Amino acid sequence: MQIVVAYSEPGQQVSLKLELPEGSSVKAAIERSGILGLFPHIDLAVQKVGVYARVVKLDAALKDGDRVEIYRPITCDPKAVPVRRTRNNAEAPAAGA
Repeated sequence: MQIVVAYSEPGQQVSLKLELPEGSSVKAAIERSGILGLFPHIDLAVQKVGVYARVVKLDAALKDGDRVEIYRPITCDPKAVPVRRTRNNAEAPAAGA
């Protein structure tokens, strides 16, 4: 079966296609993809993984055509981001001014 393993960081996205035996796990796909060698700081004990934006466990079985995604930890408070944007927009001059 064909699987894609994907990971992204600011300014860099990697999407690796690979062939795996039927019933392979998410963890097997990640390990066989070589992505851990490209990004040695990925920690599967901490970071969440998913299939098509649905969080799954590492032992979840994959189906042909699945896209395995490795999610980065949140680095800021999501509630603070809209406040920061609003504050920056308030400081910007109005269009046409």
